[in-house]
Amino acid sequence: MIKALRNGLLVLLAALPLLATAAPSAHDVVQKTTDELLAELKANKQQYRSDPHAFYSTLDRILGPVVDADGISRSIMTVKYSRNATPEQMSRFTENFKRSLFQFYGNALLEYDNQEIRVLPAKKEDPERTSVGMEVKDSKGTVYPVSYTMVNRNGQWMLRNVIINGINVGKLFRDQFADTMQRNGNDLDKTINGWADVVAKAKDSDQAKQAGGQ
Repeated sequence: MIKALRNGLLVLLAALPLLATAAPSAHDVVQKTTDELLAELKANKQQYRSDPHAFYSTLDRILGPVVDADGISRSIMTVKYSRNATPEQMSRFTENFKRSLFQFYGNALLEYDNQEIRVLPAKKEDPERTSVGMEVKDSKGTVYPVSYTMVNRNGQWMLRNVIINGINVGKLFRDQFADTMQRNGNDLDKTINGWADVVAKAKDSDQAKQAGGQ
């Protein structure tokens, strides 16, 4: 009995380092990133409002490591266009995409005014791909559901897509990319170089629709 207990304790002690270094879950990654981002915004909001580019750099620091920018870029470009893109073009589009994403997301966050943001309780996660839910409540009490699609890249959970209030952002960007390629006569370089303007116009159009609906 004593020997069995001792052996059991030895197994437990041997396993403790593995438990301590276990990779965080997808839910943990979203919760930690959200907490860090909101804390940073709360502490430096006025500075960031006067200098948005400083906030974009902060977003790159916090979100950059958990955003699968390469995977998202290829998804937006789709196989139809990515298979003909050179490594340099893919790299350039990934950087332009990240920059436009942080500006798009950053501008929205700078308008954040103590609304309630809550990461929903964790659900059973698929080992390769899963979703993490969030709720954002505005000043009027309206709740907007958010769903983050997370993928496991070499043992690390990373963001692949976002669905905000039923709007699939990844699909929206894919449609915009295909439409822009058509309008640019399938000129990939022109589309890549102008991607930030495409995202900016989409944001302006969305704001105009929201204003018109109020």
